[in-house]
Parts: sequence; structure tokens; C-alpha cells
Amino acid sequence: MGDRLWYIYQDKKNNYWFGSNGEGVFFFDGKNIVNFTTKDGLSSNSIRQIQEDRLGNMYFSTLNGINKFDGRQFTTLQAIKSKDWKLEPGDLWFYMLGKKDEHGPYRYDGKVLYNLEFPKHYLHDEMLTQGINPFFSPYELYSIYKDRKGVMWFGTSVFGACRFDGKSIKWMYERDLTIVPDGGSFGIRSIFEDKEGDFWICNTKHRYSFDLQQTATSDRLKYKKLNGIGNAKIFGGDEYIYYSHIVEDNEGNIWLTTWDKGVYRYDGKHLTQYLVKEASKDVNLVSMYKDNRGDLWLGSPENGAFKFNGSSFEKFKPW
Repeated sequence: MGDRLWYIYQDKKNNYWFGSNGEGVFFFDGKNIVNFTTKDGLSSNSIRQIQEDRLGNMYFSTLNGINKFDGRQFTTLQAIKSKDWKLEPGDLWFYMLGKKDEHGPYRYDGKVLYNLEFPKHYLHDEMLTQGINPFFSPYELYSIYKDRKGVMWFGTSVFGACRFDGKSIKWMYERDLTIVPDGGSFGIRSIFEDKEGDFWICNTKHRYSFDLQQTATSDRLKYKKLNGIGNAKIFGGDEYIYYSHIVEDNEGNIWLTTWDKGVYRYDGKHLTQYLVKEASKDVNLVSMYKDNRGDLWLGSPENGAFKFNGSSFEKFKPW
């Protein structure tokens, strides 16, 4: 199995799929490993999402297109550009992080793949004069999240986050969610609604409570900033941290994944750090995933996948 395993997914039959950055997809049924690449029909060997529909078909978002796998062969979904936004329960939503000139998500209704375009951001003209990340369109997606009410949220590289409830699309922007203290662009890499209905977005400085009544009469999202979680002692001298993925485990603990500081668990009162290492070397991390059993997995850019054993994250070795 490859080392550049960015994403992990477990399907309805409990098979595992590992999406790599450059080596295609690895399938593991508990006994055998199969590596699917462009030779088998993938549009690209760089995978950005893995999803499954209600019929058990698998979908892979790649840098060159979105592929469907029916268990026998890969097909490429042909996207139709559209401004007709809809929200249906069975929709699948995709993005292609790293593909230039992207201006919105892809929605698949089971028959047609729509390449949607975001409405103009209320700070569009002002922010373009300040300069943007040259690698991405300011509307390019870092994350897609469906909240507890079934409403869709989208995190972009430069223009913050927006919410689509099936009727309207409205934006929010906070500089510290997108621009890190040293001036670099972090983007909205993660959005999560907790059990209290508050939202966690990218860093631990704040949580957000959205006022949907005020939002209904505004051209943008209305919200209050709530205190987040900060701990300079735990965070290595930084009062707050940025995180790329956030997951709630089966016990209600919240897990935050960082690039180079491992993983943090928050139980509502205390923070615990879990460093991730291979031999004695620190491992950089890309993603976190909770499987069907509730087990936690990590994807990394060059060290393969890791699985939580109850006390630490250990490298996944099929045999």
C-alpha cells in the first residue's frame, strides 16, 4: 500500500478505500489489496474525496474529474455548468482542491453532475484589490459539510464560508479564519456543528452561534462569536491553533487534526494531545476519519495511514 494516503473511507460492506495523492485508490477488503489508477479508468491518481451512494456505488473526486465505480468499472461523470442551486436528500457534493479556476461545488443528483457557481461575495471587489492566494481561485473549496439539519456549508480558500439551506446562499468572512498570524492563507478547511448547535471553524479561538432569523433578512450570515478553547501550555506556546479536520467520536469527544502538532482530543473540559510518530520522526497529517465502528483514522502526506488503538495512533499495516 502507498505512503501518500490522504483520505480513508469505509463503505457499507466494511471495505476500506484509501485515496492517495498520486498513487490512485487502494481497496482493502480485510484480506486483499487492489490498487486502482488511471490505467483502470480513474481521471487522475490524485484523490480529493471518497463517497458512496445509497446503492453502494463509489465516487472519487480527482484533480481531473469525478469518477463513479459500480464494482466493475470506472466511468467519468460529465459536469454541466449551472447556477441552478438545489438541495435534495440524496445529493452528493464534490470539490477538487488543487484544480485551478474552480468557482463552486459539484452536485450530483444520481443522474446529472452540476458544476455550480457561487454568487458574488459581498467583499469580492475589496478583497481582490488586496491580493489573493495565487494558487487558487478565491472561491475554490477546501471543505464541504452537511450540518445536523441537512444544510450544506462550504469552506473556501480565500472568501470564508457560506451556507446553503435549499433556498438561499449566504456568506460569512472573518480574517482570522482565513489568514494566519504570519500572513499566510489557511482557508476554511473544516466546519463542524456540535451538539449544542454551535459551529467550530478552522481554529480554536472562537465558536460561532448563527442567528437564522437575522440571517433571513440580511445579505449575509449573522452570528455571535463565542469563546473557543485555548491553552498555551497544551498548544506548545500558542494560545490557539488552526486545525484541518474535526471529528466527534462515539463518546462525544471532539478531535482536532493539525499538520505538524499531532491530534488533540477535547472532552468538554480538558485537552489532550496525541503526537503521531513513525519511529522517532514526527508525522505530518492531512485528514481524520471515523469509520463504521467508530475507530479513528489519520491520513498523511508521506507516511501512510494511522489508526487509533485506544491510547495512541499507530501506523496501519494490513498484515
